[in-house]
Amino acid sequence: MINYKKVTLEDKPWIDLLLQASDLRGCHQNFTNLFTWSEINHYQIARFEDRLIVKAHPETDTTPYYFYPAGTSSLADAVEWMKKDAQNCNHDFHMSGLSKANVAEMQSLFADQFSYTPQRDYFDYIYYVEKLATLAGKKLHAKRNHINYFKKNFDWQFELITAENIAECWKMNVQWCIQNKCLEDGHLTEEYCAVKRCFDHYDTLQLQGGLLRKDGEIIAYTMGEKLNSDTYVIHIEKAFSDIRGTYQMINREFAEVVHEKYPEIIYMNREEDVGQEGLRKAKLSYYPDDMEEKYQAKYLNK
Repeated sequence: MINYKKVTLEDKPWIDLLLQASDLRGCHQNFTNLFTWSEINHYQIARFEDRLIVKAHPETDTTPYYFYPAGTSSLADAVEWMKKDAQNCNHDFHMSGLSKANVAEMQSLFADQFSYTPQRDYFDYIYYVEKLATLAGKKLHAKRNHINYFKKNFDWQFELITAENIAECWKMNVQWCIQNKCLEDGHLTEEYCAVKRCFDHYDTLQLQGGLLRKDGEIIAYTMGEKLNSDTYVIHIEKAFSDIRGTYQMINREFAEVVHEKYPEIIYMNREEDVGQEGLRKAKLSYYPDDMEEKYQAKYLNK
């Protein structure tokens, strides 16, 4: 049997090492997302040799699933270990969030033992950081128009998030949730809990962020971190949408910061749309340069 435990901040050093060794681009393969969503998705973790085992129990009537085990030791041994765990717990063996490269590796090791199904709602949107920082080209002309309107009509200021202003950001987040009726939306309620953990443990999670002010008041903020060797991930972006250009400004301003601070970073992962029509439309409007496709692997019990 696998000896699982809850995700705690004390696990960050060893988990980060295994994730860095695998250099994965999926936003779920990240300690911040594991930690902040752990109570919601009921994540359990374990270490098998030099592999990270993550098991999720999202709902009582949903089959538990596992992530692709990040790390450097034998993948085959880790998968067999997870398979036995599923058998011992009397549920089907599913793996979730596999990239195309993960699927290819699984197929080379296990031939036709698994079926693979795309999980479109959980594809990550990938953009060139330079493109988001400059918004060059005809396709992004509308984004530039919104930004020009904002800069022309408002007294504004962009700042990095610090110990001195993070409390103001949280107040803005609470107001955003009131305006967007978070308590009436199951997903937004869950997101609120995950975001609160980001604020509560901002420094320990080694997050970075920026905020946007209009007439001295915060109207937008964003948070992210390096995801792997060439990709930065944006975990949170909130803005008052009734103020024209606010989302476009916070997006562009922080992309400039990332582009200047991390010259080795090529891509920005802006995470999934989780099947929400409005969010999908917004992410597609920036014309992603790639999609980090994700697949579910289901063991066929042959």
